[in-house]
Amino acid sequence: MAEAESAVTNPGTSGSEERWGAAAAPGRPKQGTAPSGGSAAHAVASVGAIFSWPVRVYWEDTDAGGIVYYANYLKFFERARTEWLRALGLEQQALRVQTGAMFVVSEAQVKYLLPARLDDQLLVTAKILEMGRSSFTMEQQALRLATAENGNKQALLCRASVRIGWVNGASLKPARIPNQLLQALQT
Repeated sequence: MAEAESAVTNPGTSGSEERWGAAAAPGRPKQGTAPSGGSAAHAVASVGAIFSWPVRVYWEDTDAGGIVYYANYLKFFERARTEWLRALGLEQQALRVQTGAMFVVSEAQVKYLLPARLDDQLLVTAKILEMGRSSFTMEQQALRLATAENGNKQALLCRASVRIGWVNGASLKPARIPNQLLQALQT
């Protein structure tokens, strides 16, 4: 929980927009602004640094018991990773077009600790744990933010270790992450 509090505000871009064509991407949040209904994202890029993305729980996220359906945490984690890449100036579709390759999840280990409920405000984090030449591992967490409604208590709800591989888009065989992209991920 203390890790989410140590996130830093988006300092801008990493300079990789021109290399990967992200500068003119429609729908990209502007620096310091919030994406549809959330609060401003927090961006980081180096190994061990934390990226944070706000999520609000809607009806569509809950199951018949009124709590967030377990698979939806994986969706929250995916969105946070995608927004992390965008904050670095990397658009996944542009990467695929320009390199012929893409990121895929090759492994996920998830631990569910507490339920999230309708209207909860969550903070979903992403942090690189280790970086290789063709894959990297991220630690992700979903935290319920402290509000007056929940007694001003922040809580860790779910955590995961997610391995992300770089694969050839046609064959889906593992490939080496291009040096320029690897540098962008680690800056």
